[in-house]
Formats: sequence, structure tokens, C-alpha cells
Amino acid sequence: MGPHRWSPATVFAVGHSTRTIEEFVTLLWTHGVATVVDIRTIPRSRANPQFNSDALEKLLPRVGIRYVHLAKLGGFRKRRKSAGGENAAWRNASFRAYADYMQSEEFEEGLSELHDELVFGPPALMCAEALRWRCHRSLVADVLVARGVEVLHLESATRATPHPLTAFARVRRGHVTYPADERSPVRSPRTALPG
Repeated sequence: MGPHRWSPATVFAVGHSTRTIEEFVTLLWTHGVATVVDIRTIPRSRANPQFNSDALEKLLPRVGIRYVHLAKLGGFRKRRKSAGGENAAWRNASFRAYADYMQSEEFEEGLSELHDELVFGPPALMCAEALRWRCHRSLVADVLVARGVEVLHLESATRATPHPLTAFARVRRGHVTYPADERSPVRSPRTALPG
């Protein structure tokens, strides 16, 4: 399965963090989010049960927002033995494993399902981590940007920041890898930020 035609499209990205559900809904409404696409592998939170999938499935439709759990884009992936060094620029093992997973058919299927959500309006990729550079949603955002999608990180009700492609990402025909070479020293998520 190859990359879909995405343009023009906008996809939001957000970490629920410790927000109240009221703050979260206001954030979604303010930015015009049509669907929350939950990309947590396990869509539950002991610390913030208002973000458990069963709670979101009940609440969000009542306020006019769809909810979809999309496990195929979830994090916590294991490193593929066959991956080689195509993503060796990541020092963080979980980011490297997720970057390896991004080369799989299952990941492409997840992107296809995300693409299908565009018919309802702009979706928001949701995970738990507040800081985008500490979350696999930034890697998903890299792929979307590589395919011509405008990705905006929702930081507050008044602020949405465009996603910058990771500095050491390499794009080829809509696919993203993070190879280590003399121009791109091995990075951790925090040092991957521009500026």
C-alpha cells in the first residue's frame, strides 16, 4: 500500500496530559476538531480516567466530536530485527523502534484509516504526553508533513503550532527514515527540536 493523496488536509495533534475534560473539549472546539483519533496503544489512564476510551466514547459524541481508537498508529513498538540502521539517528530506543514500525504495512493501514477520517473534518491525533517531542505522535506528524499534510500541535485554546519536520529526517516518496550519518549525529527526542 502506497501513500495516499492527502493535500490539502489539516491534522491536529494533542497530548491530553492532566487537563480537565472541560479544558480538553474547549481546546478541541476552539480549533474545529471533528474527530479525536486516539493513538495510544492502551487507551486508558489511571491518573486521568477522564481520558479512558470508554469515557471519551460516551462524552465526545454528545458534544459533536467523533472518537476513534486507532491502535495501528499506537506507540510502544518493539525493534524489528530486519530494520538495520535506517533509523539509527534516534538514540531513544522507543523512538527508533517506532520509526522502524513506520516502514510496516500495518502502519500504512493505520494512515489509511486516519485518511478516511478526513471526510468528517479535521481530526486530532491524541496521545497522553503533553510535550510533542517526547511522544510518538511527532513521528506520525513527520510522515504526514512528508505527504503534504499541514499538522498543527494544539498547545492551548489560542495556540496551534505547525509541526517542523525532525531535523535529521530523510523523506523519500512520502516515507520517512532517520538514518545516522556524518551530517546527522544520533539524537534523543529533546535534541531533535529545531533551534
